[in-house]
Amino acid sequence: MVRHVGRSEVRSTGRPSGPRAQRAPGHARAAQQRRGPAAALRMALSGRSVAGQVFVLQVVIVLLLVVAAVVALVLQVRHDSTIEARNRSVAVAEAFANAPGTREALDDPDPTEVLQPRAEAAREATGVDFIVVMNTDGTRYTHPFPDRIGKKFVGTLGPALAGRVVTEEITGTIGPLVQAVVPIKADDGSVVGLVSAGITTENVGGAANDQLPVLLAAAAAGLALATAGTALVSRRLLRQTHGLGPNEMTRMYEHHDAVLHAVREGVMIVGDEGRLLLANDEAHRLLDLPEDALGRQVQDLGLAPDTADLLASGRMATDEVHLVGDRLLAVNQRPTDLQGAPAGSVATLRDSTELRALSGRAETARERLNMLYDAGVEIGTSLDVARTAEELAALVVPRFADFATVDLFEAVLDGGQPDVSADVRRTAVSGIRKDAPLYPLGQQIRLVASAPQARAVRSGQAVLEPRLREATGWRAQDQERSAQVVEYGIHSLIAVPLRAGSLVLGVVTFWRSEKPEPFDTDELALAEELVTRAAVSIDNARRYTREHNMAVTLQRSLLPRNLPEQDALEIAYRYLPAQEGVGGDWFDVLPLSGARVALVVGDVVGHGLHAAATMGRLRTAVHNFSALDLPPDELLSLLDELVGRIDQDETAEGGSAPVTGATCLYAIYDPVSRNCTVARAGHPPPALIHPDGSVEFPDVPAGPPLGLGGLPFETVDLELAEGSRLVLYTDGLVEDRERDIDVGLELLRAALEQAGESPEDTCRVVLDSRLTVRSSDDIALIVARTRALDADRVAEWQVPSDPAAVADVRASVTRQLARWELDELTFTTELILSELVTNAIRYGGDPIHVRMLRDRTLICEVFDSSSTSPHLRYAAMTDEGGRGLFLVAQLAERWGTRYTPAGKVIWAEQPLP
Repeated sequence: MVRHVGRSEVRSTGRPSGPRAQRAPGHARAAQQRRGPAAALRMALSGRSVAGQVFVLQVVIVLLLVVAAVVALVLQVRHDSTIEARNRSVAVAEAFANAPGTREALDDPDPTEVLQPRAEAAREATGVDFIVVMNTDGTRYTHPFPDRIGKKFVGTLGPALAGRVVTEEITGTIGPLVQAVVPIKADDGSVVGLVSAGITTENVGGAANDQLPVLLAAAAAGLALATAGTALVSRRLLRQTHGLGPNEMTRMYEHHDAVLHAVREGVMIVGDEGRLLLANDEAHRLLDLPEDALGRQVQDLGLAPDTADLLASGRMATDEVHLVGDRLLAVNQRPTDLQGAPAGSVATLRDSTELRALSGRAETARERLNMLYDAGVEIGTSLDVARTAEELAALVVPRFADFATVDLFEAVLDGGQPDVSADVRRTAVSGIRKDAPLYPLGQQIRLVASAPQARAVRSGQAVLEPRLREATGWRAQDQERSAQVVEYGIHSLIAVPLRAGSLVLGVVTFWRSEKPEPFDTDELALAEELVTRAAVSIDNARRYTREHNMAVTLQRSLLPRNLPEQDALEIAYRYLPAQEGVGGDWFDVLPLSGARVALVVGDVVGHGLHAAATMGRLRTAVHNFSALDLPPDELLSLLDELVGRIDQDETAEGGSAPVTGATCLYAIYDPVSRNCTVARAGHPPPALIHPDGSVEFPDVPAGPPLGLGGLPFETVDLELAEGSRLVLYTDGLVEDRERDIDVGLELLRAALEQAGESPEDTCRVVLDSRLTVRSSDDIALIVARTRALDADRVAEWQVPSDPAAVADVRASVTRQLARWELDELTFTTELILSELVTNAIRYGGDPIHVRMLRDRTLICEVFDSSSTSPHLRYAAMTDEGGRGLFLVAQLAERWGTRYTPAGKVIWAEQPLP
């Protein structure tokens, strides 16, 4: 076996020789594996191996330590018990000597009778073996054994008679003991008696004797645990030494040392403080280490900074390439303390200069893949053409190019079809510096045919200009600027057309100045891939812009451009479109008969062309229905039916979404009565600002949104003081994804309370408040301040149901027109009212009421209780009647009929002269 190798098998160099020496470590491990773990452990613990010798030595040391600890612990316990016995004896004796009645009992004729019961009770309570009271001669008055009373006390009394406390270990009448003697002093300090308390030696050592088995058991357990721990340590040492003895380990070390210096790979071991502990011959050669490198700091060996930092850091590295001189070294480094070994690191160095090109190409490919991935994530985050172009330019600088410019055709920016013969506009610029002499952002550029950008647009293929200083065609674009570009240091470019299918949207140019190498064909392919991905996003943004512009145009054409003239309300309004998309919010002001005005505001949920088109249909319907002079609840019912039919038609077609979610609020204000009738269909309630500035939200029943059907709408009549402001709005003002409508209403209330008196001030304050900071929906806002028609501009007459009363009406009208200085309208007004009153008397019912209003026009109204409506017809030449309404229609500017709960009103308007 290996352990029998003699000195003759070792050369003078101290290294093993011969086949047996080379096979020794392997044979030892193989033999250990064949014997099995138990046999290997028995052999290791036999003392013939390093692990066995360490185990025996550690077991002996532990055993000696355990025995010494047990002996010291027993002695300490006994010593502590004796000290405790002394202290307890003194305490008990002093307590009894100073107890009330003890001194007085000494003067009693029979002290024993008094003191014996007390002493025994105290002895049992304190756990001592005796309490003896005696006189100054040492004669006992008390004792646990009554037959000993009256006899002399065994012990030293002199110090106690002198007034001191005495403790001692003696052999008394009850055996070896620890006792204390305490004097009993009179009031003048003289000693009149003595008290002794003590514990026998048997009881003193009893606690220690009781603890001795526990101590021995603990010692045995400690010895067992220490032996087990030592065995585990020895077992680990056995694994590390493979069961080898000292000679075998020496031989194995020499073998490993020979291998270490023979391999053609550098090996270095660095300590945890950055000190070089080992370096083989190959490491010396590769790193050109000095002869005295061992033991020195790695940072002081003259290595390249990156290589020295890596070796000194001890961090893990895998095939990390470092340039050392003219060599390219692949360095692998691992910490040595991962499995309990000493702190430090081991590094291997491999001369892999041929790996340099491959590594560079792999890194470049990885960077290009990352850039393409980032292009898919970072380009096209919004549907804005300019921002998408800016994202492309920002992505490639400085990762791919030093400067990047994006030029788009003007039509693309507006969402239209590009014209390759038109000028381009610089839409995005990005660079490592801001002072490059390139066309600035926003510059309109006409591409010259010989320029790379024009060639790229014309051919649809990318163009590479590797050396701008030598190229001539691109200078024709701008001779002066081209010279400045070259002088600035830009020496190479790639121009790539932005193609989306068959459309060329513009051109992207990549410029290089810092890197001395020009763009190559591989980079040209990467540029084409990047631009291709960006072109899809830009084309999507262009299409969205086109649709958005169309929707905005449609919406603006459907909204009122100017408010109609009327005197009942002073009105101001605002309309804010959504930040993205076009919504279906609308509003309107509709003059009605009798100087009344209708206010309407509505909202079609959704965005885009569909919402805008639906909004236009609803607004038109409201215009038509309002011409019928319907009450708000009836108008909303008709609008609800219309939306239901629209939903059915579009559902049947299958190409459009239903209009579910359309809301509307309709209000009619009468300046004569100052009454405002309001109804709403799922719309936010109106706000009312009183003349004193207070704000309230009138309780108007909400009603279902339009299109649901089946439920009636309710109206509320509000009497508004002159100067009140009625505020109508859409939900975009008070509600969004992050704010509940109740919070929005409170914010609106706060803004309205701070608003000025005019509707314009009110609109401005509301839009300047926090309500519109983050709105993602359309906002329609209309503020109407009420006016009242003065009483002197209203004339009313009750008319009896008698044809003769028509003459009285004409006379009253003539007088009223004279007061209003409208004599020019006397004839036509008399004729109109004569016909209308005659029809009411003939075909209507009582009561009949005539009212004349002087507003922007002269309004004549005839009320009766009949619900039948007259209609205009052409009378034949032989007819005696039927021409009354025809004459009214010819003389009046407008005329019509409206219904009231009590009947109907026929009205006619004439322009004022």
